[in-house]
Amino acid sequence: MSKSTRFVNLARPYAILRRRVDAEVLRVLAGTTEPMTGREVHRLVGHGSHRTVQLSLHHLASEGLLDVREYGPSKLYTFNREHLAADPILTIVGIRALLLEQLRSTIAEWELAPAHSSLFGSAARGDGDEESDIDLLIVRSDKVDAEDERWRAQVDDLRQRVGRWTGNRPAVSEMSESELRALLVAPTPILNELHEDAVVLNGASFSTYVHSLP
Repeated sequence: MSKSTRFVNLARPYAILRRRVDAEVLRVLAGTTEPMTGREVHRLVGHGSHRTVQLSLHHLASEGLLDVREYGPSKLYTFNREHLAADPILTIVGIRALLLEQLRSTIAEWELAPAHSSLFGSAARGDGDEESDIDLLIVRSDKVDAEDERWRAQVDDLRQRVGRWTGNRPAVSEMSESELRALLVAPTPILNELHEDAVVLNGASFSTYVHSLP
């Protein structure tokens, strides 16, 4: 491990993350226990210059968040999980997984279960930003009336919760099984997204579900 100065400003600990790239670098390194070179981190960050990522690695190492080991002419970086900021950082970089967990557990408690539900769009692909909607598909059984008060309360409650959980606008596409069957006759871009990117929240995957529709 390198002997470079390692410190955190206890008066302003939130200043650890100075740039957006710092969070991206931590997302990459917090997702593995394997040591990585700066070039490997840059490739997985997926944007910005190599120098920008290297500056971020140097900064995060100086804060004690990264352990650094010399490897020939290169340096190997690993996330320091003993750092006091490690758990909060893991929570932040794991927000998408936490959202999925919250959605699944909430829908599992519904009195009137949906025939199918999925997260789709940029939230499912993981390529959205702070202005992206949280796109949800909720398919209602044909046995449940669209105006059933219990059903409406469930959907409205989920919409409000998603907004509170994330700050993003929830975009709920709700339809009956009959409406979905009609939609399958003339495929639309949203159907392509659902087949390719949807993350199931209850029941089978979207593709498996639609193939089982009578």
